Amino acid sequence: MKKIWKQLPVVVLAIAIMSLSINFFLAPHQVAAGGVNGIGILLEGVTGINRSWTVLGLNAAMLVLAFIFLGRKVFGNTLFGSLLLPLALAVVPDRMLVQDRFFSVVIGSALFAVAVVMLYRNEASSGGTTIPPLIMKKYLGINTSLGLLATDMVVVTFNIFVFGIESFLFGVTSLIITAMVMTYLETGIRRKKAVMITSERSIETIRAALAQHAHGKMLLMDATHGRTGLEHAVLVALVEDQDYPALLKTVDACDESALVIAYNVAEVHGIEQQTYLQRLRRNAQNRPLQIETGRNAA
Repeated sequence: MKKIWKQLPVVVLAIAIMSLSINFFLAPHQVAAGGVNGIGILLEGVTGINRSWTVLGLNAAMLVLAFIFLGRKVFGNTLFGSLLLPLALAVVPDRMLVQDRFFSVVIGSALFAVAVVMLYRNEASSGGTTIPPLIMKKYLGINTSLGLLATDMVVVTFNIFVFGIESFLFGVTSLIITAMVMTYLETGIRRKKAVMITSERSIETIRAALAQHAHGKMLLMDATHGRTGLEHAVLVALVEDQDYPALLKTVDACDESALVIAYNVAEVHGIEQQTYLQRLRRNAQNRPLQIETGRNAA
C-alpha cells in the first residue's frame, strides 16, 4: 500500500502528459496513432461520440480480460491508469497548439512516449491495447512487442478509411517516433563508455593514474593473449562519454603503446557493484568494438 501511494503522483503525471499529447497534438490533426486512444479518435470522427467515452468502455472491457486471463496483479497495476485516462481526456480541452501537422505529430508522439515510459517504470499501465499482447504472450508465446505493434497497425490502418491516406502516414510516423523515443528513454539516459586497457609493462601505472584522476569505476582482471597464450592483466573502466578523451590522454601519458578498446554501453545499473564489470568481460567478444591504440602502436 505504501508503494502504491508513492507511485500515485508519478502515474497521475504520466496520465496527464498522455492526455495532453492526445488532446493538444494528435487528435486536433486527426491522427489516430494506435491504442484505445486511436480507436477513440477514429470513432469520434465517424460518430461524433467523445473519445473519452470510447476509451472508458474499451478500458473497462480490457480490465475484465486482464482479471480473467492475467490475474489480480496485472489487473491491479492497470486499474488506476485505465480509469484515470478517460477522465483526463474528458477534462483536458481540445486545443490545436501547433498548426503545423508534422511538428504537432512529432511533439505529441514524443510526449506520449515519455508518459508510457513513466508508467512502465512504475509497473503501471493506461490499459487498453496493452492487455491483448500480454494475453497472447502468456497463452500463445507471441512476443509482446510484436503483438502490440500488430494491434497498433490495425488501428492506424483505419485512418485511411476515416481521415484519409495522409492521416494514415502520419499515424505510422507517430508510431515510429514513439518507439524511438521510448527506446532512448529506456536505454539511453544511463549510457556510458566501457573501456578495456592492456599494457605489457605499465598496467599498474595506468591503474594508479586513472584512480588518481577518478576516471570512473575500474576492475583489474586476468586475460589470456589469443596468439601467444600468455596471461596478462586487463583494466576495465566505466566512464562518462565526456570523460573518455581525458582517460585516453592519461593512458597515453603512461604508455603510448597501450591497447585501448572502447564501446558504448546502453544501460549501466548498480555500477558500484563489480558484478556488472565481470559481465563486461564475458560479453566483450560479442559487442561492436571501437579500437584505438597509442600514437606509436603498430
